[in-house]
Amino acid sequence: MPVDTGLDVEAIRRDFPILQSVIHDKHPLVYLDNASSTQRPRAVIDHIVEVYEKLYANVHRGVHWLSEQSTDLYEETREKVRQFINAESTNEIIFTTGATSAINLVARSWGDANVKEGDEIIVTLMEHHSNIVPWQQLAERVGCIIRFAPIFDDARLDMDALAGMINNRTRLIAATAISNVTGVINPVAEIVRLAHDAGAVVVVDGAQSAPHEPLDVSDWGTDFVAFSGHKMLSPSGVGVLYGREHLLEAMPPFMGGGSMIREVTTEGFTVADLPAKFEAGTPPIVPALGLGTAIDYLNSIGLQQIADHERSLLIRAHEVLEETGCVRILGPRPEQKAGIVSFLVDGVHAHDVAYLLDRNGMAVRAGHHCAMPLHERLNAVASNRASFYLYNTLEEVELLGEGIKYVHKKFSRKKRST
Repeated sequence: MPVDTGLDVEAIRRDFPILQSVIHDKHPLVYLDNASSTQRPRAVIDHIVEVYEKLYANVHRGVHWLSEQSTDLYEETREKVRQFINAESTNEIIFTTGATSAINLVARSWGDANVKEGDEIIVTLMEHHSNIVPWQQLAERVGCIIRFAPIFDDARLDMDALAGMINNRTRLIAATAISNVTGVINPVAEIVRLAHDAGAVVVVDGAQSAPHEPLDVSDWGTDFVAFSGHKMLSPSGVGVLYGREHLLEAMPPFMGGGSMIREVTTEGFTVADLPAKFEAGTPPIVPALGLGTAIDYLNSIGLQQIADHERSLLIRAHEVLEETGCVRILGPRPEQKAGIVSFLVDGVHAHDVAYLLDRNGMAVRAGHHCAMPLHERLNAVASNRASFYLYNTLEEVELLGEGIKYVHKKFSRKKRST
């Protein structure tokens, strides 16, 4: 059975106005779609309003008071991110619009400069499309080869197979820290060691890791990490690319425009220092400030406590779903994964499951979750996904189980009547 992690979930829930919502006029909201996007606490909402009402101006652009205030807050957030992931320097923290744009930045800048025809890029089969398609696009541009590292039947990465794929043509390995479908936790530090031994770099999709457990880029030893603010309580429209400083220094700028230049003449331009080099144009100022407040909120609770709480929910979710007798869970046992459980309900399409659960106040995901190759490997056209966060409760997990039984019973009756 799940254990008490000491988290005051009811107090946390009071910080989130949307969790007080009633759905379809009668059902309290049960929000279990956190792997897609999380909700925002009052502290983040209030800070966004305060910035727009009292402090907003463009950053790095003016000497007037508002611009200086906004710039200071923006750069303070960069330092918060640096500490949050234990990077060595704020020069290694690039603000983007999300994990997708961060990975595309690496593919366009590092990839175009360092990968050539015949080189190989290894991508794990469990990747989100955002960590597949940019490399396929790179292959279209330069003629490199994309190879997919296989997984076991329980969706864990086959590390022996991965090691056997690495050779002197391998330039990069793209791997997620935590699968957004199965919750599988990958051994990032080991993947990095294998890659570095072969002279390759590693790009880690940290979108499902940064919000849920301590993330230490120095411990991982990786070269690049991408994650999104909207999955960790902040506004949408902001993300982070972490990159080793010497790699970022050697990379050409991805976009041209204001801020990323030192000087522009009719003959050409010179590039600004890091991190401005990769932040062309007006950045996502207010979302970034919201991310800083979200980090403060997460730190006040503790990432390890959050991870422990989610594991408790996950353990019970596996028990509840298995007790229904009508569910196939994708992925391994709870001890080998994070707080995500994707499943198939016997005889019921995932969209029908999600629709009926929604009518009972429960928000779960339905579809391939931007991971079509993984679903094909697991012989599933679509699945439902329940994903947990710090504000979810064991009672909500029980409601999920009851909801699944209701859905299966309803469709079983329908089939008998026809």
